[in-house]
Amino acid sequence: MSVVVLVRHGRTTANASGVLAGWSPDVHLDEVGVEQARRVGERLAPLRLSAVVASPLERTRETAASIADAQRRRIVVETDERIGECHYGDWTGKKLTDLAREPLWKTVQGRPSAVTFPEGESMLHMQHRAVAAVHAWNERVGARGLYVIVSHGDVIKSILSDALGMHLDSFQRIVVDPGSVSVVRYTRDGSSVLRMNDMATDLGDLARARRRRSSAADVGGGSGQR
Repeated sequence: MSVVVLVRHGRTTANASGVLAGWSPDVHLDEVGVEQARRVGERLAPLRLSAVVASPLERTRETAASIADAQRRRIVVETDERIGECHYGDWTGKKLTDLAREPLWKTVQGRPSAVTFPEGESMLHMQHRAVAAVHAWNERVGARGLYVIVSHGDVIKSILSDALGMHLDSFQRIVVDPGSVSVVRYTRDGSSVLRMNDMATDLGDLARARRRRSSAADVGGGSGQR
């Protein structure tokens, strides 16, 4: 089995000001985000990670660097565009309060599988590429791999909804805060979600989770099979 730790990047200046950053360049962690990234690195430090993979954007690479730096052995952060933020097109860089007045906003909230952002990407395509990336990394790290993906809120929510066997149209029910950890275990029989939006618990038991096939409840999370 493979265990993937999904980390949302720490808070950014765009998060703090209510702006949809998307693929905007030069969006960095703010002071709160730097501290969140440091804490995630500390929580993951006891684990021997097979890989640390980040979206190409600055905020995810900064968070991933904190995780890699906290490891007891040298680990190089790798990037993968497939786990990059959704391409929001013309919505990029706009305030969320303004976007909430757009007719498309209600569809984003209620039926995201039907959404293609103007001059951007469909949310369904975002999910397909992100899930494909996870499965490819599962193959790369092997059946006993334990690795980290540092990505973005909507991307992580789409991966979790797939792991839970939920339709993408329900993914807005999932909350993924900046600096949070979610964990999915993949086996031949499907997937189990061990943690979601976790900000504080001890992550040391994840080293044992990859060596056994007991229920996810045994390691402190809810479970979902797919």
